[in-house]
Amino acid sequence: MTDLVVIGQGYVGLPLSRAATRAGLSVVGLERNSETVRNLNAGLSHVGDVSQDDLSEMLTAGYSASNDPGVLADSRYIVICVPTPLADGGRPDLSAVEGAVRDVAKNMTHGSTVILESTTYPGTTEELVLPILETSNLVLDKNFWLAFSPERIDPGNPTYGLENTPKVVGGVTFDSTTKASELYVSFVDTVVQVKSSREAETAKLLENTYRHINIALVNEMARFCHELEIDLWEVINAAKTKPFGFQAFYPGPGVGGHCIPIDPSYLSYQVEKTLGYPFRFVELAEEINNSMPRYIVERIQDLLNEEGKALKGSRVLLLGVTYKADIADQRESPALPIAAILREKGSNLEFHDPRVEVWANGDEKTLRVLDLETALSNADIVVLLQQHRDYDFDAMAETSKIFFDTRGVTSTSSSARRL
Repeated sequence: MTDLVVIGQGYVGLPLSRAATRAGLSVVGLERNSETVRNLNAGLSHVGDVSQDDLSEMLTAGYSASNDPGVLADSRYIVICVPTPLADGGRPDLSAVEGAVRDVAKNMTHGSTVILESTTYPGTTEELVLPILETSNLVLDKNFWLAFSPERIDPGNPTYGLENTPKVVGGVTFDSTTKASELYVSFVDTVVQVKSSREAETAKLLENTYRHINIALVNEMARFCHELEIDLWEVINAAKTKPFGFQAFYPGPGVGGHCIPIDPSYLSYQVEKTLGYPFRFVELAEEINNSMPRYIVERIQDLLNEEGKALKGSRVLLLGVTYKADIADQRESPALPIAAILREKGSNLEFHDPRVEVWANGDEKTLRVLDLETALSNADIVVLLQQHRDYDFDAMAETSKIFFDTRGVTSTSSSARRL
């Protein structure tokens, strides 16, 4: 009998498989992509937080990857970690979740505990997942158990990983909460049990909606502080000296990754669908944050105009195209819409990123510049979009004709223009 099958071996599922394997559990990673399965079994990791050495250690300990749903039979625990993107019109796309749950229903046997980790709207575990699992003719709390536990993976975080980040667990029944918690206590320091799966689902959405709204607040402040000739970065640094009642958030070129641009929409969708009225804070935050790429291009255009240059035909060098510093993940990166608008306006675009060799922006694939120093001095404007630790921001600002810092990381003594 297998202790755990993790469905989905991406940035959530593979670290989960590693933690469980290190705790001595027998683990199989179920992954639809055949090439990913071959690579994992050959010791080749595609997830930045799981090194080749980590994967080698996992394989030695008995971990394996498979694309055969038959591995779900006789597994004590089944954890679903599949993508939940937005479909056209901003509606949740739960097709991957539904597909995974149907595989579970066809293959699971007596005694399995099923846990959904994929971010979704409140009620999904009870209203979507449970009815599908019941088609197996197994009985909840007798033959199987069902819970939700939101993933809290923060790619590239050097301090908090899966093991030392508290794990929220909520079952569709009390017994399901208990069963699911028994898995996580074997490799997570702190397990937080909540009333039901709905509370666990909503907790994840609250975490990221909180960030989404506060980022929108400082993004809007960045606009009017620029017009009022107020240094917002100085304002934030002053405000955060207060030891209570304030948490610093920072403006930027837009929001990226899977969580912040997408998760609040799941909560907004469920409120509108169920209650018939909008979640106005989320809608306003989306409007502000989604408008930042166009605002960044407007600022680029203004900076060029000050030097008597048009955006059309100008050489624009973008620095950092990932959604977060010091990782290679490009999902939902604001660099993508910024590049699209710049091309639309006729600029000659180049990029550099120490984590990305080939940038797939829209229908184009662009090689990063080979000689960064030359590219900095030749560009009409250099735009810092991501503050990778590899960059010497002030030195790059001094080399550039115009250096536009959208992250506020250059010193006030440099020649950089800050957002």
